[in-house]
Parts: sequence; structure tokens; C-alpha cells
Amino acid sequence: MSEKRLTLAHSPDADDMVMWWPICGMRNADGTPMPGDKGRPVIDCSPIVFEPMAEDVEVLNRRAAEAGDLDITAISARTFADVADRYAITRAGGSFGEAYGPKVVVREDDARFVGAEPMRLTGDDVTIAVPGSRTTAFMVLSLLLEAEDGPPFRFVEMRFDKIIGALQRGEVDAGLLIHEAQLTFEDAGLRLMADLGSWWHDAVGGPLPLGLNVIRRDVAERTGLESLALVGDYLHESVVVARRETARSKTYLNSLADHRSEWSDEALLSRYLDMYVSELTADMGELGVRSLATLFERGAKAKLCPAVKGDLLGLV
Repeated sequence: MSEKRLTLAHSPDADDMVMWWPICGMRNADGTPMPGDKGRPVIDCSPIVFEPMAEDVEVLNRRAAEAGDLDITAISARTFADVADRYAITRAGGSFGEAYGPKVVVREDDARFVGAEPMRLTGDDVTIAVPGSRTTAFMVLSLLLEAEDGPPFRFVEMRFDKIIGALQRGEVDAGLLIHEAQLTFEDAGLRLMADLGSWWHDAVGGPLPLGLNVIRRDVAERTGLESLALVGDYLHESVVVARRETARSKTYLNSLADHRSEWSDEALLSRYLDMYVSELTADMGELGVRSLATLFERGAKAKLCPAVKGDLLGLV
């Protein structure tokens, strides 16, 4: 069978970088392959060649919803409701918060929030910086704040890595943090108002689906592959190898610490990877599907996302 090249788009964050190096090879910060063996995949994926592309997840959310041109892409779980007719969920590559998740924070010295409940965030004098209105974190915050017909709070969208700075400068009153910032906000003089994963666990039970990896439903037809299952198997194997080769995964991220300084913190990196490159990341299985069904049911009821039919939640 001739070579089949598939784009594999992902976020430039620790969990996604780790998940896919076994099938894409290790990459420099600019996306070019590292020299020698580091730049070569360690899994033979014949006849498929995966071509990685790193981009902010909200950019990928919008691209999936508006263009739908990427073969395989990371998206926020909430965005799947917009693209379920075009994309299928892969069993590997998902991110789940198991009693932890995105966090809403405020400045430590902001007296308005001392002793306040999360509902204080709905005040007319509060603007929350969010990493995108298509993110799962945005929808779950809306649910926590008792949305009935759209988000019940004022917000401004910005890149996830700009939120802490905007909050420190007083440009916004609160920030919704994803990725590694969930673990570092206290060092920036910020205080926790709400942990969305903890709230979800108490209110709903089970893990909170945050990110997904999805594949265009027509990939096999367009490329001449026998089925999507082969692609799904390679993606699963990649996460399994990355989890098994923990030392290599961490060394890879350490080598990019000039680009992301937090990756030089061994303790933080280990904690973050344990959280978001988990057994559910390797294969979400029935538990992941049930969690997604609950998320979409609640989101649709609050008019925060389109309804998703159950038969669209089958895994590749």
C-alpha cells in the first residue's frame, strides 16, 4: 500500500507534545524534527505518515468547526458538539479531569472576592478572561454559575498563556486557567475561586472530559486506507509508549524549556503529566463515553452547545 500522509494537529502543551512523539518523532519549538534518531518516529506506522502541527487549542476548535480540513486534530470536548457530523472521536488522546480541572482565579489582594462564593463571578463589575468560548472550561464554568440560556457572566477571550498577565495587570477581574497554569497560579499572586473538575466530580460524579482527539470520518475513503481503526490503533500505541517511556518524554520536554520555562520544573512536569496523560488518555473506553454523554446532555439543556446523538459517540 502506498504512503498515506495525515495531518495530526495538537496543542503545543506538555500533554499533547508527549502523547505524539512516538509516532511523529521529537520536534523543536519551531516544529522541525530534532536531529538524528530523536526526530524519527519510534513506532512503524506504515503505510501512514503522521505530520504534526502545533497550535493553540481554541484556534484548532475554530478551524475544526469552520473549515474542518485537518485529518486528525485536538479539540476541546465541547467543540465536538459542533463537528460531530464530520469528525469521530479517537479512543486515545483525550484529556480528563479526575476530580481536578481548569481553575478560576482572582488576585490575592482583591478584597471583593475574600470569602466570596463562585456566584460572585456573575456580578456586573466582574470580567473573566477565558481561553476561548468553544473550550470545555468555558462551558463548565457556565454550568457551575447556573447557566440557563448562555453564559451568565461577562468575559473576554484571550490566549490561555496571556490570562495570568492580564489578571496581574488589572485588565480583568478573574481568569479561567487551563494547561500548566492550573498548577502555577499561586506563584503569580493569585487565589483560587473555583476548581471546575472538583465541582464536576461533586455535582455529577465521574471524570470531566476536557480535550479530545478526533479524526475526519472520511479519512479512510479519501486516502484509501482499509479503515479508521488502523489509525486509531497507532494513536493508542503512541500514548502507551509515551506513558511507558516516562524518562524520555520528560527529557524531551526539558530540552524545550527555553521555549516553555515551566518544563524545567521536574516536580511540576511530573504532576501535570500524571494528571493529563493518564490511563483514560490511552483509552477512554466506556467511562469516557459516558462522561462525554453527560457533558453534552447538560450543555445542551443549558443551551451552551448543540445536542449530540448517542450514536455519534462511537470511538475509533
